[in-house]
Amino acid sequence: MAQVALRPIEDADLAVLFELMRDPESVRMAAFTAKDPDDRAAFDAHMARVRAAPDVNTQAITLDGRLVGSIASFVIEEETELTYWIDRSVWGQGVATRALAQFLQALAIRPVYARAASDNAGSLTVLQKAGFETIGTEVAYAPGRQTEVEETILRLG
Repeated sequence: MAQVALRPIEDADLAVLFELMRDPESVRMAAFTAKDPDDRAAFDAHMARVRAAPDVNTQAITLDGRLVGSIASFVIEEETELTYWIDRSVWGQGVATRALAQFLQALAIRPVYARAASDNAGSLTVLQKAGFETIGTEVAYAPGRQTEVEETILRLG
């Protein structure tokens, strides 16, 4: 079985992560993305803020040593949330499930919250396998689809 590992994000990872996060199908599926996924300056500014923030833990996800995504926890309105992004070329291979399990094992904080577009069955399945339970939904504007989208809110207690 291919090895999934987490490590700190390095400067050299940014170009790959930028490309992953602008894949049109991935953007559509994630829905709640950057306003303009093709804006490299905005991406770089965001990543600089994220990597410098003391309440953000962001990690690169590798598959047999190849960068295939990222995962992070952050605090918003005094609640810890997490997010992840996986290279579409490895969707359905258990990479997100294994990366999330590793990340949660190292994250001592509970509860943890996550959100996913309600029609993103793959991401919802990954979160539910990790023990997250649906606690609600809300409708919000999703830049990745340029329309309002229902988002499922999940909690791991």
